[in-house]
Amino acid sequence: MRTLFFILLLSFCASLSYAEVTVVLNSGDGTISLIDRHTYQPIKHFYVGKEPHHLMSLPDNSALIVADAVSNDLVFLNPSTGEVEKRIPRISDPYQIGFSPDKKWFVANSLRLDRVDIYRAEDFSLVARIPLSSMPSHLAFTQDSSMVFITLQGSNQLAAINLNTQKVAWIIPVGNTPAGIIMTPDQAYLLVGAMGDNGVEVIDWRLARVIKKIPTGVGAHNFMPLGDKRHILISNRGADTISIIDTQHLTLSHTFPVPGGPDDMEVSQDGKELWVTCRWLREVRVINLTNDQITHVIPVGRSPHGLFFMSHAPRQ
Repeated sequence: MRTLFFILLLSFCASLSYAEVTVVLNSGDGTISLIDRHTYQPIKHFYVGKEPHHLMSLPDNSALIVADAVSNDLVFLNPSTGEVEKRIPRISDPYQIGFSPDKKWFVANSLRLDRVDIYRAEDFSLVARIPLSSMPSHLAFTQDSSMVFITLQGSNQLAAINLNTQKVAWIIPVGNTPAGIIMTPDQAYLLVGAMGDNGVEVIDWRLARVIKKIPTGVGAHNFMPLGDKRHILISNRGADTISIIDTQHLTLSHTFPVPGGPDDMEVSQDGKELWVTCRWLREVRVINLTNDQITHVIPVGRSPHGLFFMSHAPRQ
């Protein structure tokens, strides 16, 4: 009886030690790395599918969706433990994914196939397939869910799609090789990372025109809100830096170094810690945002891309 008690106690303690994980997608290997969020130690490494690039939680945070672009499916994970719960097949080339704020639509960018697919969020049934040229990459929604904006890496353009009609509203030229896109907290502007122009383009989306450019660094790539409803981080993948943009003044706040091709990011709930995938070094780096110093370097798989943990800062 005493032996059984100690076995159960050890099992309980082990489950507590992994109460929260960081999920990292290794797009080059088709694997997921799980890292203990609090000890920074690797836990597990397993195959998930071909080219998992991006991930996001369901609107109610009940599951974490991993988009396998080449396997053409969505894999649902437990967002706290990283364990696989189910798989939805026949989702064509889901490179980047997103739910509209009203939870009505699920949008998937098919980068390889030059199109955007719109699904009903309730059952992932296909509603519309919209061809675009070329290489639809990242996406952002208006808060009222009327529009979704798509960066087109191959044609140096930005497209706006009306979600009520599932039709293209407009397409405008932007900087070279546009990638990440995000709406400012006041919903006034879109920010686009122009990798080929080494900075951020500011777009007045109501007027459909670029109004300003903010130099940040070579390979300006992807965004993450700092969580204070004012500042937004952008990774400069070619410059090995991360910049912080002040969205109230649309200016560069400051920049700090992160070696290895910084890509996707996650900010801790208290705003003090930043986790970053480093695409060229097979590493995740953790940065103390109070002094911009790297505190942990964690080995992962080849070409790490998206990452996630539950206790993240607000997205706006």
